[in-house]
Amino acid sequence: MSDELVLGGRRFNSRFILGSGKFSLEMTRRVIEEGGVEMATLAVRRANAAGEGNVLDSMPEGITLLPNTSGARTAEEAVRIARLARELGCGDFVKVEIIRDTKYLLPDNRETVRAVGMLADEGFIPMPYMMPDLTAARDMADAGAAAVMPLGAPIGSNRGLLTRDFVRMMVEELDVPVIVDAGIGKPSQACEAMELGCAAVMANTAIATARDVPMMARAFRTAIEAGRMAYLAGTGRVLEGRAEASSPLTGFLGGSD
Repeated sequence: MSDELVLGGRRFNSRFILGSGKFSLEMTRRVIEEGGVEMATLAVRRANAAGEGNVLDSMPEGITLLPNTSGARTAEEAVRIARLARELGCGDFVKVEIIRDTKYLLPDNRETVRAVGMLADEGFIPMPYMMPDLTAARDMADAGAAAVMPLGAPIGSNRGLLTRDFVRMMVEELDVPVIVDAGIGKPSQACEAMELGCAAVMANTAIATARDVPMMARAFRTAIEAGRMAYLAGTGRVLEGRAEASSPLTGFLGGSD
């Protein structure tokens, strides 16, 4: 059965999106290969670096680039960064990231809605990083977002899917893909997000801080695939306050003497 992820008219087999910000150039390529990644973020400043520091040189052929607008504090700044990424050859996808809060690094939903509309008008394929608010997510979808990317927990925290209930609301109510971004710390948490019906998971810190980075990339790949299969299969019912035998308790000893 075909089960492709469709973003901006492009089809992907992998639902594991890599945030590449914490990896060396050499390790970026290794993680992409081990994780079966088909889309990876990049910071525009790393794509604009001269010589051996250019992250574009570490991206395997065929990878779809998702430049982010990291550092932007307003919609206008985000648009300028996206334009620069396009000029550098990064394509039309853009992760819209607008953060004014310097303590908790929480995204600014209001400015993000504005940026999504401006970018969509210029032919970009915006994928906004956001606080998990259903009303704001609807506004972003109406403005032209190809997907919405709510945080699971504060960025870099590895605390897991703390926003579970709000993410579930978005999955159930939105017509665009919901991709959990930020805070996922373990493969089991990525699997849980996929079981909720999320379209994909982005991970960075959880892999970059692992003892064996390539092995953790493989673990995330497997967990995301398992969570997606569980969602498609439909998880079993939950019984509250009672038990039910998994095998018959009577009749199995019957028969002629």
